[in-house]
Amino acid sequence: MDAASLIDALTPLVPGAAFEAGTGVDGPSLYVPADRLVGTCRALRDAPALRYNVLIEITAVDYLPRAPRFEVVYHLLSIPHRTRLRLRVRAGLDDTVPTVQTVWPAAGWPEREVYDMFGIVFTDHPDLRRVLMPEDWEGHPARKDYPVQLKKAAQTYSPLEISEEEFRANIERDRVRRTQ
Repeated sequence: MDAASLIDALTPLVPGAAFEAGTGVDGPSLYVPADRLVGTCRALRDAPALRYNVLIEITAVDYLPRAPRFEVVYHLLSIPHRTRLRLRVRAGLDDTVPTVQTVWPAAGWPEREVYDMFGIVFTDHPDLRRVLMPEDWEGHPARKDYPVQLKKAAQTYSPLEISEEEFRANIERDRVRRTQ
């Protein structure tokens, strides 16, 4: 199914939702309004023509300086129909996204990871706290404006050049070490 067909199938199942087709080279991609995300996910899971019964992954993208800044990305799989789908939800810096744990219980940990790395808050999440960074960590490391404080001189490398005699000596030295 392409994005247009999915929009046609979802529009009667999720009243009031304004879906947009996204670009994708490996499968269909849809933009879903945040307030219709849970209803859309439930329709994608339960409709016999769709049956996206597996949530593969949840991640996010920071498009700083664009507004809205973030996109939360859901990768879905329909095992019966052997198709994949990418859902995207746009979110601003202070916007929230509803949790989809009521649809796919396995969404809890990936949502915590997105919260930890990007600072995107999932409303009604039963245990939204850091999962990768320590509890007292300040900031969200996957944001493009996160202050990276590495001060390291650039390293340059020269190719390894040894003579044939040095090469043979190294092989012989290694052979002697292995026999000891």
